[in-house]
Amino acid sequence: MTKSQLIAMVAEKTDITKKCSEEVVDCVFQTIIEALKNNDKVVINGFGTFEIHTRSQRVGRNPQTGEEMLIEGSV
Repeated sequence: MTKSQLIAMVAEKTDITKKCSEEVVDCVFQTIIEALKNNDKVVINGFGTFEIHTRSQRVGRNPQTGEEMLIEGSV
């Protein structure tokens, strides 16, 4: 399902315009993003859990040469 399909379904099920539905969907997504930026965990029962995971720096191997290399950590 794409974002536009989600917006259309919300509009259909709630009898509101697609424009209003788009604002609601965008607001929900933006609220989740802001919570994650504040290192909060977002739990929506029956749907899913959103949280930021960090990976620490580690040693890997170049698959072509077999040479060890440092892989940077990431968020």
